[in-house]
Amino acid sequence: MSTSPAPSVLFVCVHNAGRSQMAAAFLTHLGGNQVQVRSAGSAPASAVNAAVVEAMAEAGIDISAETPKVLTTEAVQASDVVITMGCGDACPYFPGKRYLDWQLEDPAGQGVAAVRPIRDEIERRVRGLLAELGIEAAA
Repeated sequence: MSTSPAPSVLFVCVHNAGRSQMAAAFLTHLGGNQVQVRSAGSAPASAVNAAVVEAMAEAGIDISAETPKVLTTEAVQASDVVITMGCGDACPYFPGKRYLDWQLEDPAGQGVAAVRPIRDEIERRVRGLLAELGIEAAA
């Protein structure tokens, strides 16, 4: 049993209403208590995209109670890995952090049929991230 703290991952997109919410939900669902998960947006929306909530429900993950959160310097400083998704230069940079940029289509304004392939690609990438972190994904 390892005594090292769980790695911390921050997902950032502009509105924190779609991609970053899906990624955080998948990482929480698949990584359990083996990883700390945060998500935020550089310009948060007022609510999570309804098509995103529906697409995640189809995958068995309920994110209906989630709310978009504003990106803070503290959230970045507290994270080991920062994954951006189309937020450009809005994310503060700190040396020693691992930064990844996931180029993914923005689900904003799209229906659930268009969100499904984005959701599936995010799940694939989250599973890959877990493997890189040495964490076995939950079944």
